[in-house]
Amino acid sequence: MLAAAGSAIGLGNLWRFPYLAAQNGGGLFLAIYFALLVTFGFALLVTEVAIGRKTKSSPLIAYGKLHEKWKWIGVFAVIVPFLILPYYCAIGGWVLKYCFVFLAGQAAAASESGFFSGFITGTMEPLAFMAIFLFLTFFVVYREIDEGIEKFSKLLMPLLLLIVIGVALFSLTIRYDDGTVARTGLDGLAVYLVPNLDGLTVRDFMSVLLAAMGQLFFSISVAMGIMITYGSYFEDRGNIFKSVWQIGFFDTFVAVLAGLMTVVPIYVLMGHEGMNASGPSLLFVSMPKTFHAMGIAGTIVGAAFFVMTFFAALTSSISIMEAVVSSLMESLSISRRKAAVIESLIAFAIGAVVCFGYNLLYFELPLPNGSVGQVLDVLDYVSNGLLMPVVEIGTCLLVGWALTPDDIINEATKNGEPFRQKGMYKTMIRYVAPILLTILLLQSLGVIG
Repeated sequence: MLAAAGSAIGLGNLWRFPYLAAQNGGGLFLAIYFALLVTFGFALLVTEVAIGRKTKSSPLIAYGKLHEKWKWIGVFAVIVPFLILPYYCAIGGWVLKYCFVFLAGQAAAASESGFFSGFITGTMEPLAFMAIFLFLTFFVVYREIDEGIEKFSKLLMPLLLLIVIGVALFSLTIRYDDGTVARTGLDGLAVYLVPNLDGLTVRDFMSVLLAAMGQLFFSISVAMGIMITYGSYFEDRGNIFKSVWQIGFFDTFVAVLAGLMTVVPIYVLMGHEGMNASGPSLLFVSMPKTFHAMGIAGTIVGAAFFVMTFFAALTSSISIMEAVVSSLMESLSISRRKAAVIESLIAFAIGAVVCFGYNLLYFELPLPNGSVGQVLDVLDYVSNGLLMPVVEIGTCLLVGWALTPDDIINEATKNGEPFRQKGMYKTMIRYVAPILLTILLLQSLGVIG
């Protein structure tokens, strides 16, 4: 459970969730997200963990064991983490760089305009940090799931939670007063938590719904083969429902607290304008400026923040690689060590292209969803925007129609566990989830706005 929770808690919780919440009505986004978590997210998590335990196989093989004609889902499910790992390690390298910067007491340098862009447009330094992050990921996976990931997560998850809570509480004490404008941490808390319904239309509500659904889909690590992989390691006497709720709780708890750490201080020190930043801009540009504005304390808080972010990114990266390695081991009948080496070498080669995408191989490609991307953005769009919805739509159709939801329910309740949400689960898997996922896919394809 801790290993799976470590997978779910990653960069998406620490920068994507906060800025989406801030830009989509604050408390309204949170309310919709929570509602989706206990219905949509719960159903998808139970399904993937149960598939893994039922088949005792990697994602590449598991779907074919359930139904021969649907084994194609497993192929797509492995392609997703295969594409994600290289650019995730590139971003992990960025986080590692900022860990060194803040631990060295160079918060002022990190807050300067152009520091981040100057770093990623370099040639060798981003490549070196990516390689270090990838090696750390490889090392843990190389040592096997029980000896590596589980022990690693048992050590880091409690530490991660302590750092998150500490920095989140500290953010509430921040004040800003330039003589004309005064803002406090409690003002930032209100902006983050209180729903903003001013001028809300049906179209706006649907936009928030899709944003929350996309974040949940990304955050809980479904459609990447990860939860199926962990499910295959899950003991038969274990309680799937208990573990799923714990994973969902940890994931959401950290995401909400991450909002306190990021949205609150950025609003206090930079106002609504600072909250408009997203993705790398929020984590690597706005946050260092915020920490620098805190003075000496900011160096300490910033160091804790980036160390925590590094831990979260590493546990997720380990899980992503494990999904690919387990599939290679089973399909090619090779050892874990050989599979880990093969996957790491390929990931390094693609990761190098991602790093060079900001300098030697720079280009701007318009994407169907309206954004413009470089190498990293293209890989993210293909994996998260296209393949992940396709995998989960296929999973829902397989479980809901080609088989029956009872196949998964029977696996999840094999030890006599009560399943009070059985009716909701069947409705979600057969009808609601496929429809919502299709809408999400159409949005990625630019068919709907």
